[in-house]
Amino acid sequence: MIQRGGFISSMPPGVRQLLTINVVMFFLTIIVRSTGVNLNQWLGLHLVGSQMWGPWQYITSMFMHGGFGHLFFNMFALFMFGRVLEQVWGTKRFIIYYMICGLGAGMLHNFVSWYEFNKVLEPCREFAMNASPEALYDVAKHLGDGLFKKDVIFGFIDQWQAEPGNSLYLAQAKSMVSEIESTYNTIVENTTTIGASGAVFGILLAFGMLFPNTEMYIMFLPIPIKAKYFVAIYAFIELFAGVQQIPGDNVAHFAHLGGMIVGFVLLKIWKMRRNSFY
Repeated sequence: MIQRGGFISSMPPGVRQLLTINVVMFFLTIIVRSTGVNLNQWLGLHLVGSQMWGPWQYITSMFMHGGFGHLFFNMFALFMFGRVLEQVWGTKRFIIYYMICGLGAGMLHNFVSWYEFNKVLEPCREFAMNASPEALYDVAKHLGDGLFKKDVIFGFIDQWQAEPGNSLYLAQAKSMVSEIESTYNTIVENTTTIGASGAVFGILLAFGMLFPNTEMYIMFLPIPIKAKYFVAIYAFIELFAGVQQIPGDNVAHFAHLGGMIVGFVLLKIWKMRRNSFY
């Protein structure tokens, strides 16, 4: 039993409610999974174009997590930085900010993902209408690293261009494009994004803007770093990782950036005064 004034009851109500919802949903997901129901598939955010996509997922996905570590680090950041912001803003504005950042993060992530996949799928559809080495090149140049060996495809294109009338090359090219299109359609259908990271990154940005000179001690760093520099470095790392698209990286970097971008715009709209704390 938690006594009055205990650790949980001492939290600001907004942070406490968000922590509670996230933790409850995490354990509920584990419990119902034993019945064969995967809540992450229903409540996680699917890409536009997937048969599983639903508009409610922009909200529900914020309260779903893929593992204890994922949950812990998001909730730890929410607790550490969110309670400070709630004390400054009040509960209503804090919750509004949190939810808008999370929604914006999901939307930006979905848009970027749709754009990246469509860069391949659209040339695939054009190839089906007018198969040629040039059309195959348009498909290959947008392929993500790690899925297909682009150098092999480009080598095949060179051979086909030398004999454009060869029906064997045409048949092989059609088979190749069909496999590429099927692979990307499968990814679109099965990709699910979950987690509170977009909203949490919005909180990190707000903390860095409101308390820019607060010194923070980060694991593995021997010296403290000011909040404004920590946020800027973190944003750069996310942008770099998102643009690089490292094979095997399943982190939604543009969702993190989306939370920061939406948070920045919202703070500017609110015209909040920046306080400096040393």
